[in-house]
Amino acid sequence: MAMQFYASPEQIMRDRSELARKGIARGRSAVTLSYSGGVLFVAENLSSALHKVSEIYDRVAFAAVGRYNEFENLRRAGVRMADAIGLSFDRRDVTGRALANAYAQTLGAIFTEQSKPFEVEICVAEVGVTPEADELYRITYDGSVSDEPGRMAMGGQAEAVTGALREEHRPDMSLDDAVRLVVRALGSVGGDGGAPRTIAASQLEVAILDRRRVGRTFRRITGAALDSLLGGAPASADGGKEPPTEPKAPARGPDKPAESAGSADLEGKGKGKQKPAGGTGEEKPK
Repeated sequence: MAMQFYASPEQIMRDRSELARKGIARGRSAVTLSYSGGVLFVAENLSSALHKVSEIYDRVAFAAVGRYNEFENLRRAGVRMADAIGLSFDRRDVTGRALANAYAQTLGAIFTEQSKPFEVEICVAEVGVTPEADELYRITYDGSVSDEPGRMAMGGQAEAVTGALREEHRPDMSLDDAVRLVVRALGSVGGDGGAPRTIAASQLEVAILDRRRVGRTFRRITGAALDSLLGGAPASADGGKEPPTEPKAPARGPDKPAESAGSADLEGKGKGKQKPAGGTGEEKPK
């Protein structure tokens, strides 16, 4: 009869913890922080379809790092729970604290009862009426839950990113300053030889909980809106595109007089005329 190998419970838990930590560290970082207008989420994400940041309910959002299929299952469960509470009682009864406790119980049960733990770390954030009233909860792979003081980083080199955020973060920051701070913090690690990285706008997933809104406060920031937020930051390169600048005059030949940007913008808008080529002075028939 074959002898079964024995492993102590402590060794089993250590092995599970090491597996989960390594899986989380292989991913790209995500940052959540409070600013004057709400709660900001910024995650490094190369995919435009698979989101790390999502809405849970009116004033509650979810961010995660690790295995996508695992934290997506958690997100869907949180949405169903929030909908059930909101429909059964009142929409104001859906809180970030209740969802964080539910996630902690679920992850704790998976960690102790199943052979493989979830390789995820998640954040549940609820926006308040002031930055001091914002609630940020970190839930780890083993079900541990903690209340973070206005900022947190997960995945990748989270400790180094947190240190960069701690030096400059203020609750009264504007959205522009908060986004640029997070991009600088994310770019401060992972470069060749310890050099800062330049993160393209196409590699970022940005969303906010807007405290000024009534009802659903979650919205994503993409495209031109994101480019304008990153315009003044050194790490705002977006795949070779230049940051937003003042409009330029159209190209002209060597014998054509210079035109101001304002006149160039006004020409051809609703006038039905086309400027003659070569300066012949001929007008297009009306």
